[in-house]
Amino acid sequence: MVTPINKTKIVKKRTKKFFRFQSDLYKRLDASWRKPRGIDNRVRRRFRGNIPMPKIGYGSNAKTRHLLPNGFKKFLVSNVRDLELLMMHNRTYAAEIAHNVSARNRVAIVERAKQLDVKVTNASARLRTTEAE
Repeated sequence: MVTPINKTKIVKKRTKKFFRFQSDLYKRLDASWRKPRGIDNRVRRRFRGNIPMPKIGYGSNAKTRHLLPNGFKKFLVSNVRDLELLMMHNRTYAAEIAHNVSARNRVAIVERAKQLDVKVTNASARLRTTEAE
């Protein structure tokens, strides 16, 4: 079993999402963040007691950015050739099989990943068990 190189603990400065100002009041306003641009807007002017705006200070530690909870970074793989790229980086990156890969190709990718000692995050996806008929 391959283990990740990076052992740094992942610390998130903020785990709650930033919601759009007044998206809770109006159904037509989607909750996804949009910067307020009004001349009198109290969120834009950063008045006390208002919702916070996303800032660069909320960014993650560069050493733990894009890390999965298991310590690897994600690398999207569509075929066996893409997997060969991870041969020398198997302690940093974990392969994730793309959603549009067929079940037959998935089996080949998982088999080759086992030979190269590369971790596959979704290895058991679309795996049909062979039943005795």
